[in-house]
Amino acid sequence: MRVTRLFGRIGAALLAGCTVLVAPAISAEAEASNALRVCTPGDYPPYSIAESAGEYRGIDIDLARGFAEVLRRPVQFVPVTWASMKTDFAALHCDIAVGGISDSPARRAFADFSITYGTDGKTPITRRGSETDYATIEQINRPEVRVIANRGGTNEEFARKNFPDAQLTLWPENLTLFDEIDQGRADVFVTDAVEGRYRVRQHPGLQVLHPDKPFDSFGKILLVRKDDPFLSTTLNAYLTTQLATGNVDRLFTQWIGPNPTAPIA
Repeated sequence: MRVTRLFGRIGAALLAGCTVLVAPAISAEAEASNALRVCTPGDYPPYSIAESAGEYRGIDIDLARGFAEVLRRPVQFVPVTWASMKTDFAALHCDIAVGGISDSPARRAFADFSITYGTDGKTPITRRGSETDYATIEQINRPEVRVIANRGGTNEEFARKNFPDAQLTLWPENLTLFDEIDQGRADVFVTDAVEGRYRVRQHPGLQVLHPDKPFDSFGKILLVRKDDPFLSTTLNAYLTTQLATGNVDRLFTQWIGPNPTAPIA
């Protein structure tokens, strides 16, 4: 994972701000109505994974919990989907949204963005033994190739743009999608390299291709409620501190091992 270091004058200012922009202590009753509402699809490990009883875990979940501690507010995770995030973000009163969210112009229409805390890129996942068949966009964009993508996010956008000649199946969520490839009902899925590195550890029959040389590159960010400069500034200060102290790197190492962009044998 190539973590973007945003320091210099702005980074120094944000770091300084993190020491002063801390919400005062409030009563338990006030806390109950003052929860930090964190919206997340919860289907994009290692960034965010939904578990039973409304619990979540993942890199972004840990970052969100830490941010809530800075604000001295309880955290409340709110489920959304990639397809409905545009409408749900305001309707569900999200303060922030997390879960492996990529910087895209369409999302700037309904939310503000945090600073970039890392970079990623799209790369193929396929069955082991098929790596020479689907390594390039040209190899995937063929009429006989069965491409699968989760509905509503940048993976669907990438597939529609780059694989118009392939057979595209849109899957409703991102949890069981890999079973379709594992069971031979789909040939290839192009997704974030970090997710690919995580997923193949749960699916030994699959392989992520050239995660160190993805097809593109984009920033990973958190969405922030629009027109809330205090929330946005405090979040950016918090993320800057997490980058400066190496905590973001440690979180990625914890989930996918060291050198997260190195190819998996």
